[in-house]
Amino acid sequence: MSLSSSLFSGISGLSTIGNAMTVIGDNIANVNTVGFKASRVTFQDVLSQTVATSAGTAQVGHGTSLADISSSFAQGSFESTDSNTDLAIGGNGFFVVRDPNSENNEYYTRAGEFRFNKDGYFVNPAGYIVRGWALDPDTGQDQGTITDIVLNSFTSAPKKTDKVTIITNLNSGATSKSSSLSAVWDGADANKEYIGENEYEYQTTVKVYDSLGSTHDITIYFDKGSGSTYEYIVTCSPQEDKRTGIDAQQSGAGMLGRGTITFNEASGVISNISFDSFDPTNTITTIGSPVTSGTWTGAAPSESGTFSSGTKSRTYTFTVTTGGTVGDGINVIHWDDGEGNSGDISATAAAQAVGALGLQVSFAAGGAINAGESFTITCYGDNDVQNSNCWSTKSTATDLTNGYFTFNTNFLGGSSTDMSVKLNFGSAYNSTSGSWVNDSLSTTHYASSSTTTFQTSNGYGAGDLQSVTVGTDGAITGQYSNGQVIPLYRVALAKFQNNQGLYKEGGNLFRETRLSGSPITSKPGTNGLGNISPNSLEQSNVDIATEFVKMITTQRGFQANSKIITVTDQMLAELINLKR
Repeated sequence: MSLSSSLFSGISGLSTIGNAMTVIGDNIANVNTVGFKASRVTFQDVLSQTVATSAGTAQVGHGTSLADISSSFAQGSFESTDSNTDLAIGGNGFFVVRDPNSENNEYYTRAGEFRFNKDGYFVNPAGYIVRGWALDPDTGQDQGTITDIVLNSFTSAPKKTDKVTIITNLNSGATSKSSSLSAVWDGADANKEYIGENEYEYQTTVKVYDSLGSTHDITIYFDKGSGSTYEYIVTCSPQEDKRTGIDAQQSGAGMLGRGTITFNEASGVISNISFDSFDPTNTITTIGSPVTSGTWTGAAPSESGTFSSGTKSRTYTFTVTTGGTVGDGINVIHWDDGEGNSGDISATAAAQAVGALGLQVSFAAGGAINAGESFTITCYGDNDVQNSNCWSTKSTATDLTNGYFTFNTNFLGGSSTDMSVKLNFGSAYNSTSGSWVNDSLSTTHYASSSTTTFQTSNGYGAGDLQSVTVGTDGAITGQYSNGQVIPLYRVALAKFQNNQGLYKEGGNLFRETRLSGSPITSKPGTNGLGNISPNSLEQSNVDIATEFVKMITTQRGFQANSKIITVTDQMLAELINLKR
């Protein structure tokens, strides 16, 4: 009989149950710790001793030991908060954080108490930096590899306007107030009102932005034409018109384009739209009259070769309107060789009375022209605005499928280069049917007062970061004072093949080990990972009731093992007393 072995069995029980009580105490102590995962103790018996019995050999145990202390990674309850950067994981996964003092030491946590520190880093209360992917500000797609989440800039760059949509109703019962809106756009005096309120039917103004974020006004004037047609001109302030060749003191400054809108008389919807942009050329210096223009096509030689100087020349004549006058004339002649090559030719004639202005076109010596080809010189002599700049009115680049017409502008204080703006009236062109198709919201021609139904432009000025939000997919977006919402980063989540193999570092942090396996990192909601719940924190998953029950059973176990020791001691005392 070995009574002493029972003493050691009792001691093993006291030691093991003492550890169990320590685990219970740790669980209860962390009942309010964010993201804490409760632990549990598993016991096992120790090596047994073989003894002889009448039935053969048998085994006698020698106490207990700890088999395992494991963590429960069951989902904890969510606590709602008023912080946009408090995050909880609904499902599998861990946040990835980095030791700020080491580039290579990454840790993993379920505690999502995050904030941006003074340096712009997204950190937990201990200063560990949250990891994720930078997002493309335009597409919102992940870029590159996982990196620190840090705000490097707190401003949103401006974006120049390149699309304007204006939806109006133009009164079908209105009468024409001017013969031509272009004609009444008189810019002889830059400080004068350029168009009087009695010279148009309706006008609407939309705010646009230049490349530096400054705002400017574009005003569109409408006037009733014949039948169901409206004429319109697109303008800006002449003082702000800085397109190449423009002077605010010159007439035509501020004129960006003109066109007509034709409506279906029965339905009042758009049936056709025309648009011409205005480009400045040179100046007629004195009062003059319009000139006629035309196209001349010259045949090439029958064989490839060269021209000698002064040969193969032609003269094309501009004719001044009978009874009119002409000043010192400077016009721009546009040429096209039929192979996609084109350019401008300047021609100057001295002032004279009614008569012909000659233009001679010749080729330099040695210039080669391929046989069988022809070239065209098209002469633009439009000058329908009297006592003004000579303006070239031409069809503009269009995106008819989406109903956009394009004009160029350049504002004072903006970029040094012209910016292109697309204008839409709520109608698009169907190339298959050859007709205009109106949207549910488009410009109309009804018998009611002219009014603007809807207008918008897509540019914006510079903005300051006002707030940051996180989506369920982990995308961090910034809200700026200019109304822009820009994707910044995406929070990364990681999972492991064996969560029980993770090593607890303290501070709600886990570290990977050989037993846990390497982390598998992906974006929230994919690859078996949970989603992010913003404005939330995951509470501890400790169950108080369960812990109290375990405490009771552990206490009783400790008492029982203590009793083993005291009873064994009494038995040993009796054994010693046998000698007396």
